[in-house]
Amino acid sequence: MPELPEVETVRRTLEQLVAGKKIESVKVTLPRIIQRPDDTEMFAALLAGETVRSVERRGKFLRLMLDHYTLVSHLRMEGRYGVYPSGEPVEAHTHVIFYFTDGTELRYKDVRQFGTMHIFDKDQDLLEKPLVKLGLEPLDENFTLEVFRSKLDKRKTKIKPLLLNQEYIVGLGNIYVDESLYLAGVHPEREANTLSAAEWAKLHEAVVTTLQGAVAVGGSSIKSYVNGQGESGMFQHQLRMYGRKGEACDRCGGAIEKTVVAGRGTHFCPNCQKPKKQRIIRK
Repeated sequence: MPELPEVETVRRTLEQLVAGKKIESVKVTLPRIIQRPDDTEMFAALLAGETVRSVERRGKFLRLMLDHYTLVSHLRMEGRYGVYPSGEPVEAHTHVIFYFTDGTELRYKDVRQFGTMHIFDKDQDLLEKPLVKLGLEPLDENFTLEVFRSKLDKRKTKIKPLLLNQEYIVGLGNIYVDESLYLAGVHPEREANTLSAAEWAKLHEAVVTTLQGAVAVGGSSIKSYVNGQGESGMFQHQLRMYGRKGEACDRCGGAIEKTVVAGRGTHFCPNCQKPKKQRIIRK
């Protein structure tokens, strides 16, 4: 599933490719992708004549800001966008096509068919599902150490599922949580309320550093992810922990291990990320 760096890369690409374009018509061939309204003809009618003013992001959701509406799109497992000239053959699994007045087309392709689209009156999307309960944006200037720590540090829950919970922190998926915890030296099964002040500071810095680094190189192409121009991300070549079971840790040389935490495959170094069972009394 595309995580924050991948969705942010798609957002930046689409901003360059479709901002300022006017929608002439829309074709939907897989109705279940359209969640709001639940009528594909109404969906197409609402978008006809609208201009894409900008492309924004909230967590792992894209927000296409139009004249009167906001189109919220979730890529889920393998959804992808691409811009094509009119008349170019349409690939299999292309389920939604936005025809622009300049002769180009924005096509949504989804092999797994799990993606969703919602239309809201402008700016109302942030007040309703699926966006209303989303948590802190880790690349926002308001994502300070104090805010981050206060959100999580009293919880008797393992730190990894807390970081994966979109109601607390948005955009972090399995890859970037494993990388952040390793960089901070925190075991994925540590309970949040056992972390010291110094560990919270390291983890906050690790989350921001990891995500910024991934965005800078277009995210990670572990399976099929590409941006709106068909380009793969490169961060998978910089991964120090995720997907490296049995390889040598680049800090201590010990073997990287894999376990399951909260139902997710989890990579960690048993030497650099030691579990601490006792509660730490913070000063």
